[in-house]
Amino acid sequence: MWRLFSSLWRLFTGHSGRQAKNPYATFGTTDESTANETFDDAMVSPPEPPRHQRKPKADQRYPRLTKFRYQPGRVSDREHAPQIVTGTPYRYANPFVVSPGMFLDMSNDLRSERLDRWELPQLKTPQDLADWLQLPLGKIAWLTDRFTEANRPVDASKSHYHYCWKQKKSGGYRLIEAPLPLLRQVQEQILDEILASVPVHAAAHGFCSGRSVVTNARPHVGQQLVIKMDLDNFYTRVRYARVVALFRSLGYSREVALWLARLTTSAVPSNLPFPGGEPKQLRLFLARHLPQGAPTSPAIANLVAYNLDVRLAGLARSFQVQYTRYADDLTFSGGEDLQYCSRVFLPLVSQIVRDERFQMHATKRKFLLPSCRQQVTGVVVNEKTNISRKEFDRLKATLYNCVKTGPAAQNHNAHADFQAHLRGRIAYVQQLNPARGAKLLDLYQQIRW
Repeated sequence: MWRLFSSLWRLFTGHSGRQAKNPYATFGTTDESTANETFDDAMVSPPEPPRHQRKPKADQRYPRLTKFRYQPGRVSDREHAPQIVTGTPYRYANPFVVSPGMFLDMSNDLRSERLDRWELPQLKTPQDLADWLQLPLGKIAWLTDRFTEANRPVDASKSHYHYCWKQKKSGGYRLIEAPLPLLRQVQEQILDEILASVPVHAAAHGFCSGRSVVTNARPHVGQQLVIKMDLDNFYTRVRYARVVALFRSLGYSREVALWLARLTTSAVPSNLPFPGGEPKQLRLFLARHLPQGAPTSPAIANLVAYNLDVRLAGLARSFQVQYTRYADDLTFSGGEDLQYCSRVFLPLVSQIVRDERFQMHATKRKFLLPSCRQQVTGVVVNEKTNISRKEFDRLKATLYNCVKTGPAAQNHNAHADFQAHLRGRIAYVQQLNPARGAKLLDLYQQIRW
């Protein structure tokens, strides 16, 4: 065994693992101090391994972030805990099965001061919610699938959503869940009178009043490096429990938060057909989640991702990097320092995304240098905010053909108001490049409608 070990040692290090002979015998001296120095010099130390084989020390490895957590007992909510009370329960209250005649009161934790801060409607019980929506409480319970087995529709024909599968450019399918008219009316009221009053983080630019793809791209103009990343299944990964916690944080009682969360989330039927068979991707939609296609989903997703924006903005600030988010598109930009520290910066970004219960898209990551076209949410940001040459030429050709052959022949997508459609596209170009927008506007004014 020793011979085998010695052979392997000589093979990898180039010398024997045995120690040198006794220096007393070699030099024939009885001076112990001289002998010790000679013995130390005679010891052969193993050579230093190549750089790519060296293991980094503990303080040289990538830093790890520690998520801040509240200390136990620091925030007490015992006075607002659900109580088992006796008396006439409110409609659809949870009965206490151990003692008949009693029920679990989950409407006693309303935080009026929080609701008054954002001027939100005061809703304490399900009946208050029904009066605010001006609908019978039984109909609202029907919209939340309260009367169905497993609290989900039996099949697609009994659902309150219209399902449509669309194929992604990167592969796979995206499920569009469009609410039916009555549920859409309820969700629009929740959006206009509750969610729209709560501000989002400054780095969020998608589906926010006063912000657009232009404001999302403007901080990245003239940067040496632009990094684009994508969150995988952004809406679907926001589950029912997180939506309940959001409404609770706004100040609503547990009871009302549960009802609001059910009105703004969806659980697809277990027998929903999937294009091409029965893949594993369908499992992602079985639990209650934010439906992509509901008017409330973008606003709820922005509020749920507030902690994500806070942590990513703080990380970017420490590296002197610009950060913005448009829905599920994350964009970072910076100078030459970002190119050298990206090996440390990007793992920290991925760690924060995982900690906040989101997931990065493995293949959608782009590094854009000044030598190529740096495009952020469709806006070119190399030197200034601008429209791409390809998109400008396409719109210019459409307007030119409208002048020559008439606008009816150019309405290939059958827009109901093609005139307003073209005017909106020209206004978008004017916002990015006024000179190009003026040329397009001159062609537009020559069209005979």
